[in-house]
Amino acid sequence: MTARARRNTLRVTAAMAALGAATLLVLWLSPTGGGKVLEAADQAAATADAGSKNADEKAAEKAPIPVKVAEATRGDIAAYISSTANLVAEDDVRVLAEAEGRVTELKVEEGRKVAAGEVLAVLDRSAAEIALNKARLKAANAAMAFERADKTRQQGLISTEEFDRIRLEHEVAQQEVAEAEWALSKTVIRAPFGGRVTERMITVGQHVRHGDTLFGIASFDPLIARLYLPEGDVLHLESGRTVRITLAADPTVHFAGRIRQISPVVDTATGTVKVTVEAVAPPETVRPGAFVTVGIERERHTAAVLLPREAVVRELRAAHVFIAGDDGTAVKRAVALGLEEGAMVEAVDGVSAGDRVIVAGQGGLKPGAKIKIL
Repeated sequence: MTARARRNTLRVTAAMAALGAATLLVLWLSPTGGGKVLEAADQAAATADAGSKNADEKAAEKAPIPVKVAEATRGDIAAYISSTANLVAEDDVRVLAEAEGRVTELKVEEGRKVAAGEVLAVLDRSAAEIALNKARLKAANAAMAFERADKTRQQGLISTEEFDRIRLEHEVAQQEVAEAEWALSKTVIRAPFGGRVTERMITVGQHVRHGDTLFGIASFDPLIARLYLPEGDVLHLESGRTVRITLAADPTVHFAGRIRQISPVVDTATGTVKVTVEAVAPPETVRPGAFVTVGIERERHTAAVLLPREAVVRELRAAHVFIAGDDGTAVKRAVALGLEEGAMVEAVDGVSAGDRVIVAGQGGLKPGAKIKIL
């Protein structure tokens, strides 16, 4: 192509581009033309978006929702009055010094089991033994004087007043021997009852005085808990009823107890009644002072339909569950609830034993939604 022909071609192309631009400008500036152009563009965009959304919704409807299910079962369930307290030893005492002296022997340590009357410690006995020997000598002398006076009285050679004085001295001397023996016995510290040493407050060589605390002794049988319950909760309770005790430090440790006493009065300041519960054969790991939860059975239903607690979707005044249908869809069921115990809930109506209730993944479910059981 010649240079002149190329120039002519470029002129024609430029003229066509200018004509197209002018045409668009005229349409834009006209009263209806520009709006129609924009409206057509918007409609095209909206149609594209709607098509995309419909495609997404159809894809979502087709994708099953993963869920977990559990089978509704039949069993017993109970309602409990629950309260917390500390288990304490009913027999828990401080062993005090009943004599003064230096500690010469220690026989036990903390944690040791002891029998009633077992020796815990010994104080220096020297002074008490000397006092006992003096009392015995005095008593022996008084006994001889009384024997001579008695023979003299029979011969009529002693007045009644003199004989009574000698007899009284003899009796006093005997009492002084008994007192000295008692004081000597108190230098040996003994357990007042069978139990366990909970504290040791003395060491060998320590000088103790009368009234000083030496040991703590507690009997771990029985362990009791004192509960303070509202008056209404106590109305239908009776002594001897079995209770459930759970260790707060380890909820897997639970054991039986029984109601031993119910106070006959209501505390006017708190409106509560004291209920004393006794532990029955608690595990060895349970110690006095342990914090426990005590459950007293108030009501029991047998052969009830039981659901896992996590299956229930609670609303303001109602509740429902989702059932895994045989056709692979979620079925919504309104459910009436009864007693609740631990992880289980009683279904009074709406669910039957054997139904597969959805326990995980039901948060976004709708009735009829396709599900996939994991």
